[in-house]
Amino acid sequence: MPLSVQQLVNRLTFRQLQVFLSVYQLKSYSRAGEYLGLTQPAISSQVRHLEAALGVPVFEYVGRQLYCTAAGEKLAASIDIIFEELRSLQSSLGALEGQVAGELKLVAVNTAQYVAPYLLKGFLALHPALNISLRVVGRVEALESLRRNIDHLAIMGILPAEKSLSALPFLDNEFVAVTRPDHPLQARESLTIHEFLNAGLLSREAGSGSRIALESYCQQNRLSLTPKMELGSNDAIKHAVLAGLGVAILPRMSVLPELKLGMLSLARIDQFALKRSWCVVHEKAKHPTPAMQAFLDYVQTHLNALAQTYAALMENET
Repeated sequence: MPLSVQQLVNRLTFRQLQVFLSVYQLKSYSRAGEYLGLTQPAISSQVRHLEAALGVPVFEYVGRQLYCTAAGEKLAASIDIIFEELRSLQSSLGALEGQVAGELKLVAVNTAQYVAPYLLKGFLALHPALNISLRVVGRVEALESLRRNIDHLAIMGILPAEKSLSALPFLDNEFVAVTRPDHPLQARESLTIHEFLNAGLLSREAGSGSRIALESYCQQNRLSLTPKMELGSNDAIKHAVLAGLGVAILPRMSVLPELKLGMLSLARIDQFALKRSWCVVHEKAKHPTPAMQAFLDYVQTHLNALAQTYAALMENET
């Protein structure tokens, strides 16, 4: 016999619904745990309690692949409606007090994590009632999170080619060639980009924004690109350069502290200029929530201030 509404209210919790929806969207218990900051056993426990409350399974494994049951699909559709109503209520309550309220879920690619805090500082000062989350992931996962409506906006360093996406560029993303101060290339008054690329280049993996930018530059300038080693993050590359494993081309923002402290040095390359844009990206088809629109409006109206902040960070760089 189906449960009454009162019985469901007594048995279900919003936390269980949140955990279920995260597993449903990410198709993984472990990834849902990473997203929510919970252990995998905690995720499994919440799902088991949910299934016990409903009296039906919501997930099943076929081999090692996780699938959602028919009951789970119905539940996911209902949770979307419930959570959307809660978001609408939160926004309405904030509007009554003259504030933008609610939830804003941002995802930043590896490169953009260095600039995102400068965006958020001023924005949060204007909208303290907002609940903001920021995840740092790879470019492919960031785009997938937008497609699956897991996150509202993405901050990334390469304009997406997908026609379904809208992008708002807000700041130059300059790439620089760096080595250790004691690297033999530092003894050269000038060198070509070809020489630098063949001096033991450490690079991001294929598909990352930084790698795409470098590949595009090399194609435009008819240069071959054969990295000595591929690493999974800009921080990993930076530390590999510091360890003496090779040289690298990285976003300037990601190496500012090391350049200012003299731990890394810029290579003197003739006629090398690689610059892209950081941008805020969202699905065109998604109707912006008040929080999303407030963030987009803030970025659009503070382009000059962001550029001045970036310029100030560049001062006194060695």
